[in-house]
Amino acid sequence: MPWSNQTGGGWKGGGNGGPWGQGPRGNGPNPPDLEELLRRSQDKLKQVLPGRGGSGGGFNPILFVAVLAVVVAFLGYNFFTFRVEPDEQGVVLRFGEYQRSAPPGLNFRLPYPIEAVYTPQVTRVNRTTVGTIQDDRNTASNGRDVPQESLMLTGDENIVDVDFSVFWVINDASKYLFNVQNPEGTVKATAESVMREIIGRSDIQRVLTEERIGIQTAAQELMQNKLNQYGAGILVTQVQLLNVGPPSEVIDSFRDVQAAEQDQDRVQNEAQTYANRVIPGARGQASQIEEAASAYRDQIIAEAKGQADRFVKVYESYKAAPAVTRERIYLDTLAGVFADMDKIIVDEKGSGVVPFMPLPALQGSTAKQGGSQ
Repeated sequence: MPWSNQTGGGWKGGGNGGPWGQGPRGNGPNPPDLEELLRRSQDKLKQVLPGRGGSGGGFNPILFVAVLAVVVAFLGYNFFTFRVEPDEQGVVLRFGEYQRSAPPGLNFRLPYPIEAVYTPQVTRVNRTTVGTIQDDRNTASNGRDVPQESLMLTGDENIVDVDFSVFWVINDASKYLFNVQNPEGTVKATAESVMREIIGRSDIQRVLTEERIGIQTAAQELMQNKLNQYGAGILVTQVQLLNVGPPSEVIDSFRDVQAAEQDQDRVQNEAQTYANRVIPGARGQASQIEEAASAYRDQIIAEAKGQADRFVKVYESYKAAPAVTRERIYLDTLAGVFADMDKIIVDEKGSGVVPFMPLPALQGSTAKQGGSQ
């Protein structure tokens, strides 16, 4: 596939990269200097030949063949082979068109400029951070915030400050070299766009608390889908949230709101606890009152029925013997009336009041004296 037909414009930009612009990233081919190679070969031959160049003899065909074999082997190794390290992947171009990929080890190629070889590192884990400044070692620098990247709008119209890192590797060297002009910038722009989309669908409270792991997973999946659409040849291995919080300008107010919400939750929990303690007691008292009322009702009804039955029986007795029944009722009534009264007996035939000993009064006074002793 020619470079001019690659997605993303192939090799573009100024510089001395030829008619296609600047060359791709990676270890580009450096054609060896023939004069330098010949000079080094002559120096090595002078060191191995006897007499520093073989002076004192005629033409030696065996020596000539040996020298020729060494030169051919040297030229063949430098011009027709290339080595790919274990952490690299070789990409071979023939007249500027992608030809094949080469595995780690020693591989064959046609000499430059027929074939050119690039060997990007495909096992190295790269890190791109959004929201903070990075140093030369590609690590997030503390205290160097970039508000243009980190400030994002949530779904409930709040602003949150999000700093995060994306870890990625090259999984297709040919696509990485030729399909995207600036892979690092593409990863960063894609990461920021994806994170803004995810934060825009979430509430700030969930973003700050239980949604962190879900946001990381969703961002990784969505980033990978977009990079696959671009044909970037990049595999996203991890998305890590570094700092998620309110903007520094409103952090004090935000903390006050958080404290108020915590107080609200605390008061609600205390009220619920009090309700859980009081309501069962009130329900128990209500049940007790209901049971007491039911028992009182049953008692009154039973007593009323008993009195009614007794009256019916008395009436039946009255119908059988009216005089006896009247006398008995009269005596029962007087006994009930005079039961708790002081009694004075008057003899109609005698001289008046009949003296008698009040036994109930004496019994009461005796009981009081015994209690005081």
